[in-house]
Amino acid sequence: MDAEFIVALGFVIFVLVLGYFGVHTKLGSALDGRIDKIKNELAEASRLRAEAQALMQSFAAKTAEAEAQAASIVAQAKAEAEAMSKEAQTRIEEYVARRTKQAEEKIAMAEAQAAADVRAAAVDAAIKASEHVLKGSAAGPDGAAFVDQGIASVKALMN
Repeated sequence: MDAEFIVALGFVIFVLVLGYFGVHTKLGSALDGRIDKIKNELAEASRLRAEAQALMQSFAAKTAEAEAQAASIVAQAKAEAEAMSKEAQTRIEEYVARRTKQAEEKIAMAEAQAAADVRAAAVDAAIKASEHVLKGSAAGPDGAAFVDQGIASVKALMN
């Protein structure tokens, strides 16, 4: 009997003892349990990944919706600002036109008043000159009364 034979015989006996006590079934069931546990973890990971992708798609949709809404708000704000600008421009133009018209009316009234004042001054000067000439050329009491009456009638006509 050789040493190698004894080792081989011991090994065979050891394997038979393990088989008799059912170690191979316990080892198989332990491996099967580990396989089931890994399968469950993989299924859970797959489910979580699908859930995460759905959540990411939901957030992407919400982001796109928010961006579209923000663009709409910006467009609306620009339109309102443009409308306000146009309205303000129209009001300014109306105000300037009104003020220009008022200034032109005041200028026209001032011109009319100045022309009337110049005419009145010219009439007064002409009356005084006429009075001086007529008083100098009219002699006697009847002539002075006639001149005074003529001046009064001219003054009444001019005013």
